[in-house]
Amino acid sequence: MTASLDSTAIAQYLVDHPQFFVEHAALLGEVKLSSPLTGRAVSLQERQMEVMRDKYRVLELRMSELARHAEENVAIANRFHGWTQQLLRTRAHDAIPSAVADGLVKHFIVPQATLRLWKLTPEHADTWYTNGVSEDVRLFASSLRAPYCGPNKEFEAVGWLAGAEPAEADTVRSTVLLPLRTGGNAFGLLVLGSPDPERFSASMATDFLVHIGETASTALAPLLA
Repeated sequence: MTASLDSTAIAQYLVDHPQFFVEHAALLGEVKLSSPLTGRAVSLQERQMEVMRDKYRVLELRMSELARHAEENVAIANRFHGWTQQLLRTRAHDAIPSAVADGLVKHFIVPQATLRLWKLTPEHADTWYTNGVSEDVRLFASSLRAPYCGPNKEFEAVGWLAGAEPAEADTVRSTVLLPLRTGGNAFGLLVLGSPDPERFSASMATDFLVHIGETASTALAPLLA
């Protein structure tokens, strides 16, 4: 008795004998398969074309996605370049904090941005960028090992965005908190805010945010005591 072949054995046989369909070319048109796309019976050749077209569509979508990400990265890089140039043009030390925050609003189209600093030289005492910093905020900044991106959980630092209008702080739905460091020690906190709860999310990439924090830290370092 001849043992019946299972589908796996048949598939392996065809893999091992690619000349099978050369020797039996007529089967390519005679064997009919059910198409998952149209539901009708198609030949092996037609089914192969359907598979190839499906793979091509997947590749097209992937290429489109990669192109979109590339365009977004170029746009961010250009904005970063413009912001950095603004910082380099700022000569007066006491004007650098405004250049950092206002530049982010201008170049990155961020709705709100501000910062607070500590451990500065005496001439920077009682300025807008040193006032209202509690010990809790300092400890929080020191504990951040990566940018915080996500919902505003009533962070004390988000209140700095209100300025003269305290009600504005209540509109911040998502935020970024960036520690400013030198030599591994925190000397400030940079805060970005948006009324859009999805603008800054926990799932967003933080590579550029890390670069922003490092660049801002370098620009602000001359103010340190």
